[in-house]
Amino acid sequence: MEKYLSDTFRIRFLDSRSDNLKSKIENRKWGWGFAIILTLTLCGWAAEAQQPVKVAKIGWLAVRPASAAYSIESFQREFSKLGYVEGKNLVFEYRYAEGKLDRLPALAEELVGLKVDVLIAPNTPAALAAKKATKSIPIVFIDVTDPIGIGLVDSLARPGGNITGFTTIGSVLAGKRLELLKETIPKLSRVGVLWNPQDSVNAQSWKESQLRARELGLQLHSMEVSSADKYEAAFKEATKARSGALAWMLAPLGSSSQQQTVELAHKYRLPAIYTRRGVVENGGLMSYGPDQTEPFRRAAVFVDKVLKGTKPADIPVEQPTKFELAINLKTAKALGLAIPPVVLMRAERVIK
Repeated sequence: MEKYLSDTFRIRFLDSRSDNLKSKIENRKWGWGFAIILTLTLCGWAAEAQQPVKVAKIGWLAVRPASAAYSIESFQREFSKLGYVEGKNLVFEYRYAEGKLDRLPALAEELVGLKVDVLIAPNTPAALAAKKATKSIPIVFIDVTDPIGIGLVDSLARPGGNITGFTTIGSVLAGKRLELLKETIPKLSRVGVLWNPQDSVNAQSWKESQLRARELGLQLHSMEVSSADKYEAAFKEATKARSGALAWMLAPLGSSSQQQTVELAHKYRLPAIYTRRGVVENGGLMSYGPDQTEPFRRAAVFVDKVLKGTKPADIPVEQPTKFELAINLKTAKALGLAIPPVVLMRAERVIK
């Protein structure tokens, strides 16, 4: 009996030790498994954290550095809102032709050689040079008056190819500027129109001006210039023709010579209306055109879409939604011109 009890106790004791051993082994297995899983997870996180940040390389091709600081600053500010930080996940490559249009093709090729992710073209000459340089790198233009007419895009809704952007519809506004001149100078009967016949957009604006002039009872004097050395002669002819004011059309030539135009308008005492607020800030009398910061803000959105995989062909070309009238009262006073209150009240920007 004692032997039976002793054997039974021994068996139970051995079974108990066996169960404890199994439990410890299982616990150790679970612990090892958890440790392995935790280690792999932490390694995965560490590897993910060590992966290099994708850096977007943006090529900026322009005739010259922006004369108005708010233009490129508007783009950069909007771009930063979208999560891009220069020096961290964003690099800009700037190329400027320093006013020499014939340098743009080589500069465009240079940016293509750098394998930028997107090419930005702030005006028509730069956009044409960029399009000629590449059919694969996405292009976003910012300030192009007639992208269909010059062959940049197939249509506004469906740009096609590797290019999209923001159009300023400048030619449509040519008639509106004549209307503003007439309201500012009620007795006005003859207006000199400064334009470049070699520029297709200018030619379209000239036609638009003629149509509106007839409705307003105005006669137009064509001041055709194709080079900066012809400006002085054009102004002399305009005054001989008894032009009482000047309408200035934007073209690459005009943009590079805007200060010369302002000085000549003062010299010959011709109240002038321009296409850009920047000219008024530099002494021009008045301007009417699209808000100049809007295209740069929208261009940032376009570039963001492209970097995230949207094809330019699938991004419709946008048109302005905001327009602004700017008036320089200092210039008006120098010309002996009183701006009617009804015109002054409509101005978004008044320089006193």
